[in-house]
Amino acid sequence: MTTPATPTRIVIAGGGTAGWLTAAILTRQLGALADVTLVESEDIGTVGVGESTIPTVRAFHALLGIDEQEFMRATGASFKLAISFENWAREGDRYIHSFGEVGKSTWMSDFQHFWLEARERGLAKPLGAYCLEHEAAAAKRFATGQSTALNYAYHFDAGRYARYLRHRCEANGLTRIEGRIDRVEQDGESGDIAALVMANGTRVEGDLFFDCTGFCALLMGETLGIGFEDWSHWLPTNRALAMQTRSTEPAVPYTRAIAHDAGWRWKIPLQHRVGNGLVYCADYLHDDAARERLLRDVEGEHLIEPRLIKFRTGRRRAAWHRNCIALSLASGFVEPLESTSIHLIMIALTRFLQLFPAGRPSPATVARFNEQAALEIEGVRDFIILHYHLNERDEPFWRDRREMSIPDTLADRLALFRDSANTFQANHDLFRIASWLQVMLGQRLEPATHHPLIKLMPPDQLKAVMKSLSDSIARSVQDLPSHQSFLDRYCPEMPARVAA
Repeated sequence: MTTPATPTRIVIAGGGTAGWLTAAILTRQLGALADVTLVESEDIGTVGVGESTIPTVRAFHALLGIDEQEFMRATGASFKLAISFENWAREGDRYIHSFGEVGKSTWMSDFQHFWLEARERGLAKPLGAYCLEHEAAAAKRFATGQSTALNYAYHFDAGRYARYLRHRCEANGLTRIEGRIDRVEQDGESGDIAALVMANGTRVEGDLFFDCTGFCALLMGETLGIGFEDWSHWLPTNRALAMQTRSTEPAVPYTRAIAHDAGWRWKIPLQHRVGNGLVYCADYLHDDAARERLLRDVEGEHLIEPRLIKFRTGRRRAAWHRNCIALSLASGFVEPLESTSIHLIMIALTRFLQLFPAGRPSPATVARFNEQAALEIEGVRDFIILHYHLNERDEPFWRDRREMSIPDTLADRLALFRDSANTFQANHDLFRIASWLQVMLGQRLEPATHHPLIKLMPPDQLKAVMKSLSDSIARSVQDLPSHQSFLDRYCPEMPARVAA
């Protein structure tokens, strides 16, 4: 087997979750095809609050060869089956958006049509009774390796995760350069990035560069001048306060997203602590009042004081330009409501590997990458807007979200469901039919009608089908241990001095 005489020099600007995920996958998958260098400064902090994930993380970990128990012990991780949305459509409401499939569908109609007909006839339980992950989350139960596999993700400590990945990368021979980037040098003829010039004068040359420098987008924004498409008119939250507290109760297998009058609050249970945060729009809530509110509402000993993070929702007009690929905050940001930030990093890296160029990237390769990246983040954007737009709350922030115009792509989805109970998943959509269904119904959007064929189903047959589904799920959940007891024996966290 032959390999190229000269490997592609790949330079990663910035560490954190984005930088170290990039280093981990490139060093493992490209082998002799690439010479990978990561540049970061320990003096520059990272946002580091991306502690909640979605199930796609497990497939990416498989590509990295990560052992689940080792990873979970090192990062103090817990399991995640869902997000609990509280007070969203109305004060006092609660619904669970779980990862699993809901019911059983046929070639002609999806399960919601059967459920709506059964509900109309008084034969249906709540929708969640027909989803294994929903019921396991609600019961705070979990296990892996069961006959009926759960679709799950993780909560983990983002700082420990980056250190865990760094240790793996350095063991594989990655070159890491410590220091601040003083300037970015471009090739005078092509306009490509030629090198990163460090504060001490060292030049780090490369053929391809990954911009993982956060919101400042040092390479893609400041150097290459790729503009930012602002989505604040749809998603105006622009602040987050993040803090950590000591756990006061067993860890549950779901994230809590609790709405308040100007945004929402998160609660993410890890093994060793709880991640807490308040997301809000500064036009509706002052920073000092937000801090006071967060401190009032959190439970447990404060491990760190609240840290203010300012952000703007939107995306770079190109994720790949010339010889530079922007990831994570440097590429775009959609607020963390559905835990999509780490997924967007991973899917971008997967797509890069699939399109890995033999030499200088062609315009067609770059265009394909950018087209897919745009469709993916716009799909996430629409799904997040959905949570805000469908509400019946009375506060100014929520009234403005209800009355605002929304993207046509989302308006069409809502109209389809409202008119006929139909929804869909396009090829580029991250969120499946079950996700759209749970959130639209959870936000009190009721369809006017459903598929008429279901009305021909005899009542006894419909009742039997619905009962069989819910009973099977109930039995499976009953056989599961509590989430906390499973964690305690499956992957107890390493002592902090080891995990760090």
